[in-house]
Amino acid sequence: MAISISKRELDNKTRLEFNPTLESILMVERAIKKYSGEYKVYQLWKKLPRKITYQAYKIIIAYLINSNKITMDKRKVLVWIWNPGMIQRLEKQGLIIND
Repeated sequence: MAISISKRELDNKTRLEFNPTLESILMVERAIKKYSGEYKVYQLWKKLPRKITYQAYKIIIAYLINSNKITMDKRKVLVWIWNPGMIQRLEKQGLIIND
């Protein structure tokens, strides 16, 4: 089962029926970090320690993809890519400027 939420849907100004809580977002982030490169979207949803609605889960996944914290490989497996330590090293070297 593939995720089918677009950036346009995420940016939509209308009120979302399934607003995820910060606690839910952090739970999903921890699960993706733990299982990075192992599970597809639906499989990871089944592995969450606490159940949330699939609709809220899809919103969280879309948010994490759009914020460049995660990506999907060609097999549609979720991979954690966010590395703040590397960003700090690049800033110290003057290679990037973060305003």
